[in-house]
Amino acid sequence: MLPLAATMALGVMVAAQAHQVNLSTARVIVGGDRSVSVEVGLKGSDADRFAATTIFDAQRDQVDPALFTASAASIIAYVTAHTAVTGANGRACVPGTAALVPDGDGVIFRNRFSCRDVGGDIVYRSTVLTDTDSAARQVVLIGEGDNAPQALLDAANTTVTLSAPAPPLLSTLERYLATGIEHIFLGYDHIAFLVAVVLWARRLVPVIKIVTAFTIAHSITLSLATLNVVVIPGTIVEPAIAASIVYVAMENFFTRNIDGRWRVAFAFGLIHGFGFAGALREIGLPTNAVVTALAAFNIGVEIGQVAIVAIVVPALIALDRLMAVDRTKPARAATLVYALSALITVLGSYWFLTRVLDA
Repeated sequence: MLPLAATMALGVMVAAQAHQVNLSTARVIVGGDRSVSVEVGLKGSDADRFAATTIFDAQRDQVDPALFTASAASIIAYVTAHTAVTGANGRACVPGTAALVPDGDGVIFRNRFSCRDVGGDIVYRSTVLTDTDSAARQVVLIGEGDNAPQALLDAANTTVTLSAPAPPLLSTLERYLATGIEHIFLGYDHIAFLVAVVLWARRLVPVIKIVTAFTIAHSITLSLATLNVVVIPGTIVEPAIAASIVYVAMENFFTRNIDGRWRVAFAFGLIHGFGFAGALREIGLPTNAVVTALAAFNIGVEIGQVAIVAIVVPALIALDRLMAVDRTKPARAATLVYALSALITVLGSYWFLTRVLDA
């Protein structure tokens, strides 16, 4: 077995000349837009052994072009299955369309991965050849040029962390702001809560109090949970969010006191904040811009909920005028509030039961 230094030196030679049995090479280049270009080279005979193909002509020590065309898909499938680019938290970068080209006595696999939506460091993982052959190795060249830093992967060491350029501050702001807005509009449970809590609202001041209290509360727990200061399992948080929806919807049958509902919004906002944190944790935070990303996500959530309330409350007021017997003295129709509250109660109860059973 070659010593490490000799093996890595051989890897540079391999990249420029012939492919060696049991030794694959990879060049991994991280772009400024957090795209990762991956190029993997391996001997034709190794491709045949591991991908169950017959492209290598041992007498000529060359890949047969005609056989290569028929077998390229199988080799691409093999290398794709044993190559990955992810964030440090394991979230996969988005792969492009892989390609394979013959290279004398071997083949070269190429693909590009987009890590724009993956925060933090980028990790390259490869088990090409090494997954079933403990003697196999892969030399990884990180960057362009012959003097690029190198790493050696084997069966026991399959990953290398790449030094990824940090995205521009504006890009981080835009990404997490949009993610916050998207999370609210796709979070049907959060929308149901907001609608239920303002169904009796006919004046602006109580609505402002409700939205502000909800925002302050979920901002507190979102920050604490995202920074791992206070962590509550999703198996507790998600049913609790559903229960909060049922509570505010049922409360509409017993009280019309909208002025005091900011207290309820604040209390349940603390719970919803943990739910927001769960979504943000799946995305990950850039290690160099945690505060910026967290603030942008929170602002995005706020924009989304303000937009929802700004649609719902005027729509309810417009219905008041349409349904009023005396148009000069419109009032909120109890039948409308009760019907919507009943619907939201059913939805919340369904979410609660499914989340408890799935826990």
